[in-house]
Amino acid sequence: MKSKFTAVLRREENDYVAFTPDLDIASQGETPESALANLREAVSLFLECASAEEVAGRLTEDAWITQFEAEYATA
Repeated sequence: MKSKFTAVLRREENDYVAFTPDLDIASQGETPESALANLREAVSLFLECASAEEVAGRLTEDAWITQFEAEYATA
């Protein structure tokens, strides 16, 4: 079975972090491609091992990615 998930990738120090807000799972790698491959593996393993209740509790249809502005004072 296949499902599509959202992935957010960002650089953190010397590695890349890949995160799926759909299931609240993250992984990392030395390149964006390896971080995404590691995330794919982590999600696959989670879906194979987790109970239906655990998957349903994490899986959300109401997740979206957006940007916003915030104001702050500088020191």
